[in-house]
Amino acid sequence: MKVLMINPPYTSSKYRFIGLVAPPLGIAYIAAFLETGGIDVKIIDAPAVDMDYETIQRELINFAPDVVAITSVTPTLESALKVASMAKMTCPSAFIVLGGYHPTFTYPELIKHDFIDAIVRGEGEYTMLEMVKTLQNGGNLKDVKGIVTRDFITPFRPVIEDLDSIPFPARHLLPMDDYKIMNMKLPVGTLISGRGCPYQCSFCASSAMHGNKLRLRSATSVVDEMEHLVDDHGAKMLAFMDDTFCLNKQRINDICHEIKERKFDNYWGCTARVDTISEELLLKMKDAGCITLFLGVESADQQNLNELNKKITITRIKKTFELTKKMGLRTIASVVLGMPGDTRNSIENTIKFVKKLEPNYAIFSLATPYPGTDFYLKSKDDRLLKTKDWSKFNLLTPVMETVDCSLDELRKLQKKAFKEFYARPLYLLKQARMDGPVLFKTAFAILKDI
Repeated sequence: MKVLMINPPYTSSKYRFIGLVAPPLGIAYIAAFLETGGIDVKIIDAPAVDMDYETIQRELINFAPDVVAITSVTPTLESALKVASMAKMTCPSAFIVLGGYHPTFTYPELIKHDFIDAIVRGEGEYTMLEMVKTLQNGGNLKDVKGIVTRDFITPFRPVIEDLDSIPFPARHLLPMDDYKIMNMKLPVGTLISGRGCPYQCSFCASSAMHGNKLRLRSATSVVDEMEHLVDDHGAKMLAFMDDTFCLNKQRINDICHEIKERKFDNYWGCTARVDTISEELLLKMKDAGCITLFLGVESADQQNLNELNKKITITRIKKTFELTKKMGLRTIASVVLGMPGDTRNSIENTIKFVKKLEPNYAIFSLATPYPGTDFYLKSKDDRLLKTKDWSKFNLLTPVMETVDCSLDELRKLQKKAFKEFYARPLYLLKQARMDGPVLFKTAFAILKDI
């Protein structure tokens, strides 16, 4: 059996925010798992190599796959459907599969398309391998958990408990030299040390996709992959893409200990909730090479934080940023503007609040309800969504109004937030001492993109 996995082209330049194109670890994990089952796999990562639809069609003809598996997040759905339709037309005997976050939660409408044979829901490693083997052996797809066809829906497959049993993502099938940050090709390696999240933030689909139990890889496996990224792919900086990397302090201690034991000296960064870090933990992380933390600030309005079910306070946010400054760690503040209860005044206060926190960088996203989240269900029930165009769900295009802000006003406020943060001479001078030319390239890329 030959399986072609496709990350479809971006439908909008806005999805390539600040020139970021990162490896699609989801399909790379599945590809690696298929290879362990003896399946011939190829990956097309169209955004990384700027591949257009005509070139994808030529690849389909040349590879002649038995199965075409296309991944999709919400903003790329239109592109994924176009690729699926083209694949069925080009390779009529191929089995066309759609998977990823968006298809997992919107399968009833997507499976109506006659060019889609099945949708994979949830984590895809075991489901894809079992489905391909079943097709290969002429078995009954009704026995495969986690899939949807036009004729039947099978039970949702339980999440993978032993993450160490999954091979590293098949990066040898990816164009590793073509990934970019700020439109620059930088040797940054991305990895995930766990799946699932016990928190129930209303805007996040992670727990819906991966479960509300945090499942962790062993420290040995994590550091093995860190070394793999450096030794085999030339990574100079590593970025953990976990939703809650710092939640289990013992596991963080184990990873830091393993890094020190092996004398692994590459820099790395991670995501963290403001209420999961302490001075003791940060000391160990910094000593093991951590230099950057991506922190969810979201809002300066406590009511908005409560609506988001963040379970954090303004006071805790302030204390965390004071601590990271004391420790000399870079911080990236993630902020959400345009919640339904937001006003012009509350958004202005949030912008001022973020500047006072003095993070090294800030990302101001517009509130975007994604399928699979409580935020989406509530927004849909309250008829707050102003568009059905999924390509606009890209964090830079407003899709819902607030109590006193129109869509146009929200976009202007978002632009104002970025400009007020990055176009400050004192900020640029101070940050340039730490990051030099990279800072100016970052600021320029952000201001250009907005």
